[in-house]
Amino acid sequence: MPVAASGKILVTGANGYIGAWVVRTFLEQGYSVRAALEFAIVADITQEGAFDEAAKGIDAIQHIASPVIPDGNDPQELIGPAVNGTLGILESARVHGDTMKRVVVTSSCGAVIEYSDKPRRFSEADWNEQAVTEVQEKGKAADSLFKYYASKVLAERAAWEYVEKHRDELRWGLVVINPHYTYGPVIHDVNSPDELTVTMDSWYRCVLKDINGPQLYRTADGSEWADVRDVAHAHVLAVQKPEAAGNRIIVSQGPWKWEDWIIAARHCGAATCPVDESYDSANAVRMVTYDTSRAARLLGMKYRSIQECTSDIVADFRARRWM
Repeated sequence: MPVAASGKILVTGANGYIGAWVVRTFLEQGYSVRAALEFAIVADITQEGAFDEAAKGIDAIQHIASPVIPDGNDPQELIGPAVNGTLGILESARVHGDTMKRVVVTSSCGAVIEYSDKPRRFSEADWNEQAVTEVQEKGKAADSLFKYYASKVLAERAAWEYVEKHRDELRWGLVVINPHYTYGPVIHDVNSPDELTVTMDSWYRCVLKDINGPQLYRTADGSEWADVRDVAHAHVLAVQKPEAAGNRIIVSQGPWKWEDWIIAARHCGAATCPVDESYDSANAVRMVTYDTSRAARLLGMKYRSIQECTSDIVADFRARRWM
């Protein structure tokens, strides 16, 4: 499949946490970006033809925009826009993407993971049927996180089904990036900690403020994470590597528990939260881990450490006078 080693990139969700870093990373590598810098107004991503004009003259698309409504009652508030927005941009890429070489869709490890009471290792072969089933059975009463995960499952599946249906017509290849918890400095428009993403808000509260109390991080199972800058770099590599086309790719640095972050923050003089001194990160039980060999093989992924990520978050928050 062709690659986009240079050229113009369309980024949806460019004003979000990951999207802003994707824009910066592409610009730093010499690409031009059609997003927050060269404005392409898309009033409603679910409308038919919403991306038609924006897709013209583009070498690759990064589709990052997706609804996040953690307290929404109706799961369709998430699922409808997630699925229709994804299908809409793929259709625009197919019909109007005469110069298109690659489309990258940001999914989530929420589309991969299923929870249980036993440790489990996941790979790109896994799908979160658990979340989809709960939403189908419980509707508005389903767990709010499962509603979000179901939206990611259904949007990603819709993307792969679309590509299979139109495979003989497409000039470009699809790549899906699946990160899980994403942490790191903030460069999009945020004026206070209250405006942080759900993930970064939890980090701020648990690691720096101990607002949610010690029981949260002492009992939380944790999961896996990656630095937002590494996630952004994966999106760039996804348009540069020919072998990446046709793959969903888990991007993850490794497992974490809140104790790991708090210990790292202590090294920056930034955490006052108590930690059990007997805690041993190397031997801690990890309920969720991922096989990231595909990202290493296809993208050559390398990751920042938890200490580097923490130090940079603390420096960012200190500069903003949030601590």
